Amino acid sequence: MIRRGGGAGQAKVAARAAQQAGSGFRWIGAGFVALALAAWGVAAKAQGDVTVSHAITTFGDPPKYPADFPHLDYVNPDAPKGGEISQWAFGGFDSLNPYSVQGRAAALASAPYESILTATADEIGTSYCLLCETMEYPADRSWVIFNLRPDVTFADGTPMTAEDVLFSYQTFLTKGLTDFRTVLAEQVETAEVLGPQQIKFTFKTGIPTRDLPSEVGGLPVISKAHYEANGLDLEKSSMTPFLGTGQYVLDRVDVGKSITWRRNPDYWGADLPINRGRGNFDTIRFEYYADYDAAFEGFKGGDYTFRTEASSITWATRYDFPAMASGWVKKEEVPSGAKASGQAFMFNLRRDKFTDPRVREAIGLMFNFEWSNATLFYGLYDRIDSVWENSMMEPEGPPSPEEVALLQPLVDEGLLPAAILTDPPVPAPTSGERQLDRRNLRAASALLDEAGWAVGDDGLRRNAAGEVLRVEFLNDSPSFDRVIIPFVENLKALGVDAVLTGIDNAQMESRTRPPAYDFDIVVGNARSGYLSGSELKQFYGSATADVSAFNIMGLKSPAVDRMIDVVMGAQSMDELTVATKALDRVLRAERFWVPQWYKAADWVAYLDMYEHPANLPPYALGELDFWWFNAEKAEALRAAGAIR
Repeated sequence: MIRRGGGAGQAKVAARAAQQAGSGFRWIGAGFVALALAAWGVAAKAQGDVTVSHAITTFGDPPKYPADFPHLDYVNPDAPKGGEISQWAFGGFDSLNPYSVQGRAAALASAPYESILTATADEIGTSYCLLCETMEYPADRSWVIFNLRPDVTFADGTPMTAEDVLFSYQTFLTKGLTDFRTVLAEQVETAEVLGPQQIKFTFKTGIPTRDLPSEVGGLPVISKAHYEANGLDLEKSSMTPFLGTGQYVLDRVDVGKSITWRRNPDYWGADLPINRGRGNFDTIRFEYYADYDAAFEGFKGGDYTFRTEASSITWATRYDFPAMASGWVKKEEVPSGAKASGQAFMFNLRRDKFTDPRVREAIGLMFNFEWSNATLFYGLYDRIDSVWENSMMEPEGPPSPEEVALLQPLVDEGLLPAAILTDPPVPAPTSGERQLDRRNLRAASALLDEAGWAVGDDGLRRNAAGEVLRVEFLNDSPSFDRVIIPFVENLKALGVDAVLTGIDNAQMESRTRPPAYDFDIVVGNARSGYLSGSELKQFYGSATADVSAFNIMGLKSPAVDRMIDVVMGAQSMDELTVATKALDRVLRAERFWVPQWYKAADWVAYLDMYEHPANLPPYALGELDFWWFNAEKAEALRAAGAIR
């Protein structure tokens, strides 16, 4: 299913997310749907110490939906099928392979692919069978068997078998995004086909196994026969998509300009309870724009029909065009319970000038969020402090005794400062009403002096070798210049040779992805799951710091690595909560970011021909998933000249 998480106010990152929606690794992952032993009524049947079930939860609580549920609570099971929804995407694309660092994958490039397990938008920590009928696993979760549905077919009508699942796993193990390869190699001992519709994964000993069945169950499945017959390569950029089982297939493409996905009328899973009321649009189209303002003008002109707004100034001042005045366009603020995206300025820790945390702290002091929010954002945003902002995992105040117990050994070994045991987590700095906060300027100056970056006769900071402290901000969205320029000006007042370099989307991709990592500071995301697990190694682990498309800052911290292991090994929700809060404190102490802002709502505007359930789920807006097209409203708009 196509799902898109809720969020708010992240203009630049949201712009890129529009381009990359579905183009990242479509892996359910431990962060959202981890597993554990469970036994719940008739839905899960214990056979000795083996559980057989349609769903599985992190710590053994019953899943929300029993085996015989008719449909998800938040959908309209009778939603009509038909129509088109269209959105915008940023920059361009030159590939339909979402699993390679080569090329720029098109929006929703992973839409044709499904995984054995899937998640819902109203529940955290549960995964449900999609390509499987049931799964089997022992009490220690050392292996899992997936009993696949016999009626699953690829988009060309050929049957999917366990051989395709095994082939997909083996391909991802050796090709594609390297950080996922690393995780698979560390965790899976063997994968074996037990029958045409049965596959077993056995996990390595000596590692936490809580989340492993969900991780292998979240791998995309592609057709082995199609892959081999067409000479495809997961490693390479390609305009030939792989063959998957998903409900959407490629329809039309104008390379770099637009792409349209079409609902497969013969989709095998249309009648599954978990799919009722979902996948309602006949086509989903994305139009590409070079910058944010051009995209907004395109929406005003009717080039696309649904817009998730991420610019506060646009939301506050620019929705006054004729289609709004005529009532043709609806503007809606939808509350969201989604965790904040972790949007931030990200340091490239691979650069020697950023190895001293005092330098990073000093630079962070010069971003004035309070002035930006009041002057640029119309007071619409809240500051991000935590990697788990707007979730139950966000720590507050001094650490609890349970957290101290986890942190104390790291302090004793000199991996963390002693203050982490008594102080609140490192906050985002606060500033005054003026753009240049003099108090923060003095504090930042003292930090740079201590770090050996003294002010020279020309007013620039230099180290003992005479090297100037130069900081380059890379930006591929001109609409974000107004945010970065005041930051640059404040840094110049500090004696930092700060510059803003505008580049295009293609350059941004090539300079920020491995192996180049050719940047000082870019806007990115400090990623996390609601219930996190081994995906944290992809985001923050030392082993992936120089190969990951997600650990963009190149964080290598023994303390973080140790805490990730503790999170992965948690055996209860209480243990996981304590471990995650402790990890958040450690991550924030590393000062690898300058956190930005979020809003616990989705800002959307769309032609008044779309409808959604009255009670939307907390963790996804779902406009491409469970909204639907009202043909009568569309006809009225067409008669009025509102749509072409």
